[in-house]
This record gives sequence, structure tokens and C-alpha cells, in this order.
Amino acid sequence: MKSAFLALGLMAGAGANAAEPPSIEYFMRHAAYSSARISPNGEYLAVGVDRGGQDVLTVIRLADMKLLKINVLPNDKSVAGYRWASDDRLVFTAVQKIGSYEQPRGTGEWYAVNADGSKPQPIIFYGSRSAAERSKAVGNERFNLLDPLVDDPRNVLMTVTYPRSKDGAGTELVLVDTFTGSRRSIARAPRENCSLQIDEKKQPRYALCYDERDEAGQYDPRTELHKLDDDGKWVLVNNEDIDEGKQLRVRWAAADGTIYADQDDGKAPAAFGTLDRATGKFQRLFQDPVSDVAGIVVSPRDDKALAVFTAAGLPKLTVLDEEHPDAGLYTSLAAAFPGQVVNFSSATRDGNKIIVSVSSDRNPGELYLYDRSSGRAQFLMKNRDWVDNSTAASVRAFDFVNRDGMRIHGYLTIPAGSDGKNLPMIVNPHGGPMGPRDSWGYNPETQLFASRGYATLQVNFRGSGGFGKAFQDMAYGQWNTGIMHDIIDATRWAIQEGVADKDRICIYGGSFGGYSAMMAPAVDQELFKCAFGYVGMYDAQIQNRLSDTSKSDGGKRYLERAFGRTRAEQDAMSPINHVDKIRLPVFLAAGARDPRCPPEHTEAMYVALSKAGNKPEGMIIQSGEMHGFYDVDNRVKLYTQMLDFFNRHIGGAPRTAAAN
Repeated sequence: MKSAFLALGLMAGAGANAAEPPSIEYFMRHAAYSSARISPNGEYLAVGVDRGGQDVLTVIRLADMKLLKINVLPNDKSVAGYRWASDDRLVFTAVQKIGSYEQPRGTGEWYAVNADGSKPQPIIFYGSRSAAERSKAVGNERFNLLDPLVDDPRNVLMTVTYPRSKDGAGTELVLVDTFTGSRRSIARAPRENCSLQIDEKKQPRYALCYDERDEAGQYDPRTELHKLDDDGKWVLVNNEDIDEGKQLRVRWAAADGTIYADQDDGKAPAAFGTLDRATGKFQRLFQDPVSDVAGIVVSPRDDKALAVFTAAGLPKLTVLDEEHPDAGLYTSLAAAFPGQVVNFSSATRDGNKIIVSVSSDRNPGELYLYDRSSGRAQFLMKNRDWVDNSTAASVRAFDFVNRDGMRIHGYLTIPAGSDGKNLPMIVNPHGGPMGPRDSWGYNPETQLFASRGYATLQVNFRGSGGFGKAFQDMAYGQWNTGIMHDIIDATRWAIQEGVADKDRICIYGGSFGGYSAMMAPAVDQELFKCAFGYVGMYDAQIQNRLSDTSKSDGGKRYLERAFGRTRAEQDAMSPINHVDKIRLPVFLAAGARDPRCPPEHTEAMYVALSKAGNKPEGMIIQSGEMHGFYDVDNRVKLYTQMLDFFNRHIGGAPRTAAAN
């Protein structure tokens, strides 16, 4: 495998000498792969490779580990969403990356190609085409792969959405030929704004439809579930009105017809279970009082759910079906990697060959090929081949009770070899704030900080995902109050526990984390010694006017609920209006092409702080970058200046040339 990736020029040499910390580039270079899928017959491995601003799709023949093909899209478009459509044919879509803090934006295009690179075919495309292909071109429709139909050598199932009203879209299930791009309609959703789900026979069976407004017109996503009966009519199965406020979401259908679903009452974390096909009754298999289900282990042979993960703190595994033959296989594989997260990544059609993923706080990720016939797991590749797991920092889970009596969870990254006491500390709030969360695992950024002697505190404040809808909804209207209190309380907890030196704490974050880096020091003016804001949102008026979120009606409703309806509410939660309280050293950075938090935020914050008598020590407006930097050189530049900034205020001497 290593020879295949050397051909791509992606493998890197060993890290720096043990006498000095690894270089910044050691942490900031991109991983060797982002995902991998084995072909249905087990002959090939498709691997998504991150080249920084562009992801490509490689195909390796497993028999001799020969690199067969590198699929590269033009115009810096990235490959995403790839699946095997048959034993030797792949389908994939194109996306444009908009920054490391946001999901890539789909272009809507889909392609198909054989494993060896032959018979490439754009199957969904936009713009003018020849007269013969004109019927295949699309306009406002958007296609998503629903099922690759691996037993059908030509076709895949896709859903297509198309505008029907100002706020709504129609949805249709279509059969798409991967060699010609021709399409045939199979079924239509019962109403606007639906996703479709198929049963074990690959037939349309469920529609999950959603609205983003409540009865008062306020932004509040909610769903209803419909079932397609054998007579071809859609029947309403669930909505909040007919099921005591509980919402059902179908996940998938197993080979024996078992329908797996979630039930969410909007209060506690969602329950995972099965849905009775005839009655629509939900049968709970698992529910945690604190954490949503963070991961599911599925049998490679029959798609039955074997176990679930929760992740309030450290990942916790619960086996659901101890009698299933693959439950024993999974637990034996997991036992071979103690203290790590193990899961089945993909498998052959018969389930005899399985790609197994392994990762932890000190292991960026590895892939193994397990063969049932031999009972052996063969190492395939490491996500970051240059990383020495033995010298990586450890990540500890913690929880505490905040000033409002809520139990809040988070993580501490502790430098390797440290006793974890009296350390300089970086407080690192995550983005969002609603939905995203921090998780246990290998994080190159916090590992970089640890390599320089800094502990890093990450807190899943109110609004974070993974703890139920009620916890997430607490973030609305609480950006500058409740969330800041959670971050401040977590920081003071770390001081009380003896982890952090109270005189050596800085705050840094990106996106909403950048907002927090400015707002938290305005709320508590004594706690932090410096603040670094990265691609942050600092002025509600700029966000309401210039951000991509503000360009849609749904986005406007979200911003109104998050920021408040009145100018007074919006001004109160905007850090730019509190610069007189931000008296500590500040550094700012942004991407010049950021559509989510436009650079005007950073420029305006710099001017406002300067007028208030606290001119920031530096500002980076990086050309070519968007919502989070992708280019490795730009990332090295960013973190070089960031570390120098931290070192000046809470650390030792500035970085030496050898540590660049």
C-alpha cells in the first residue's frame, strides 16, 4: 500500500528529531486518505485522497496493491460521495470546498468510471450539450445518490429535488444509467421538502418531510414521516401532532426487512430502534439519558444493527444483538485494539472481506482488511503515516456542573509526558454553535498546541450537537450569555482542578469559536491573557447583510432566531459593540473569500479595537482562502504567527527556526 501512495507523492518522511518538537507542517499537512471503500467483489479499493484544496479518487487493486487510477476533476473541483455501482464501476459527485470549517458545497454534477479509468461518463451535468445529449441535461434539479444497486451492473437509484415554490422543493426517485446518463422516474414524494428511503427490495417505501418553521413562523426544523403502501398511495405515519410530540426518522432497511429508525421527543437524546412496517409503531432498542447515538456498528452480511456508540465523554459501546454471529466477530476485533474506536467501514457483497477502521486520541486512523476465510486482519494504510502515535498527546474527557446547574461535558488535551498540572492552556470553543460539537479523537490542531507545551480545553457548551434537541436549542438567544458562561465556567473548573495556570490562559477559536474568542473576554475581563479570533462572526449586521446564510429565507429565519429580532438584541450579542471591554492582546485572521463569515467582520473588528485603544497585534486576511484555511503553506503561516502570539503572552520564548 505504501508504494501506491508514494506514487501519488503523498507520503512524507519522519518527523523532527526527538530533541525538538515536530514542525508545524507536521501537524498541518493533509491526511493520506479521507475514506475508503472495497468493491463488491473484493478486487479493488477506492480511496478518497485529500490534496488540500482538492480531493481526488484513487483506485487500488488489492491483489498486488497496484495503483490503477487517479480520478481528478477539472477546475479544482473535488470528488465526494463516491460508491461502487457494480464490481468494477464507480459513481461520484463533485463539490467545491469553501473552507475547513464548513461542509463542501456540491456542484450537482455526477460522474461514473470503471476501476481502470475506462468508460468515463458524466451522468448528471449542467449547461449546454450536443443535440443528442440535450435530453440528459438538467436545470434547477439537484441529484443525490440513494443506493448504488451493486447487483445491477448499469443503474443506480438517485433522488432529484426541484423547486416548486419559494420555500419548497419537490422530490422524485429516479433510476439512472451510469453508462448513458438516461433517467427513469420511479416515484414522487407526497409533498414538498422530503427525502426518500427505500426498503430491502430497493423499492420506495418512506418519505421524511420537513418544515423549518413552527406555528408562530419561527425557525424550528420539524419532520413528518410518510409510508408508501403497496397500492401506491402515501400514508402519514408520524408527526408531532399524532404522536405526542415525537418525531420518527427512518435510517435504513436491513436485508430481512427490519426498518431501523430514531424517535425524538425534542427533549431527551433521540432513541434508536425499529419501526413496525404495518403499524408504524416504534420499538426502542437503545436510548442514553445524556448522549445521542454517535455511531452504529452494522453487520456486513445482512445490515442488522449490532452495537451503538455514545460519546458524551469517551466513546462508549453498547452491544444490541449479542446472538448475531457478527457481534462476536466485531467484539474480537475491537478487543485487538484496546482503547480505540473500531468499526466496519465497508465490505464485499458477501460480507467475507471487510474494511475495518481503527482510531483514537493518539491514532489519526488506520484501515485494515479482514478476511473471514483466513480470520486475519491485514494492515492497509494509516491516515497520517508520518505521525508517531507513541509521542502524541492524550485527550481526557471531563464533565462539571455549570452555574445554572447543568452538567456540561468536554475534553482536555494534555501534552505528552506532562503530569497535567499547572499548565499554560488554550481554551478552544468549537464552531456552530448549534449542531457541531467537539469529540474524542486525534485533532491535529490541539496536538500542535500540546507539542508546544499547551493544554487545550474544549467544551461542549449548550447548543452543541449530540446531546439532544433541547440542549441544542438552548443556544438560540444565548450566544453572548449562556454559552459564554459555559465556556468561562469550564475554564474556571480547569483552574480549580489544578490543570491550568490561572495566569497563563488564552482563548482561540474559528467561526463561532472566533466569535467566542472575542465575546468571552468581554464577559469576563480577568480570565484570559490573550485572544485569537479566526474566521469569526463579530457583527450581526454584517452577517445579516453579507453572509451566504442571509441569502435564503430559511437562513434569514435562522439568523433572526439566533441573534434576536430587534436591533438592540443584535447589537448586544455582537462583539464589535463591546470592544471597550476587550482589553487583552488580540490577533485576528480571516479568509479573503469566506462566504460564511465574510472578512469584513475581521476588518471591522480590527478598526473598532484600534479606535478603542487596543490595536490588535496582527491581522491576516489570507487571499484564496475561505471559511478555514486549506492550503498547507497558508496553514503553516497562520499557526506560526498564532504560536508566536501565544508564546509572547502565556508561553516561553518565540519559536526557534528549527521548529518551523
